Amino acid sequence: MEAEEEESEDEDEPEYDEHVWLSLKNAETLCSAITDALKEIDPANKDAYAANAASYLEKLAALDGEYQTVVDNAARKTVLFGDRFPFRYLVDDYGLSYYAAFAGCSAETEASFETISFLAGKVDELGLPCVLTIEGAQHKIAETIVQNSAAKNQFILTLDSMQSTTSADAANGTTYLSVMESNLDVLKQTLN
Repeated sequence: MEAEEEESEDEDEPEYDEHVWLSLKNAETLCSAITDALKEIDPANKDAYAANAASYLEKLAALDGEYQTVVDNAARKTVLFGDRFPFRYLVDDYGLSYYAAFAGCSAETEASFETISFLAGKVDELGLPCVLTIEGAQHKIAETIVQNSAAKNQFILTLDSMQSTTSADAANGTTYLSVMESNLDVLKQTLN
């Protein structure tokens, strides 16, 4: 009986995800906090910090609005990851459901037979056109899910969690906004 009580206590605890930056809403909060700290550290330039933050916050809010519009008009409201799942805040922000081979960024590298079978069944049941992965990952699990679905023709698409972004990527023009815009394009394909 005690184990059951412990289980239900665990179920009531909120699920945390360390990937806070994958939420545009969190990015707005973080940007504001950084701006406030910079204005305090360097009051001589507070107006420049405020102006830059206002401009950036406007871009974040506009992209957030685009995400919401895509989700509001989507044929589907579920994403399925044949990989780790660092996008909890993103799906929560827009009311999406999800299934994943691993919770968060688990250190596990192999999904069980039961997990593959369950996810392939969800692909079939929900008529999902895509199985998602994260950047830099081998797509072996996603490929196995597709091969175990009835249609075996789903696309494997990648959402970028920015965990692999390098200084060279940044020097070549990769920005937070550019990655989140690319992720929006992937979501459009996934949800429609």
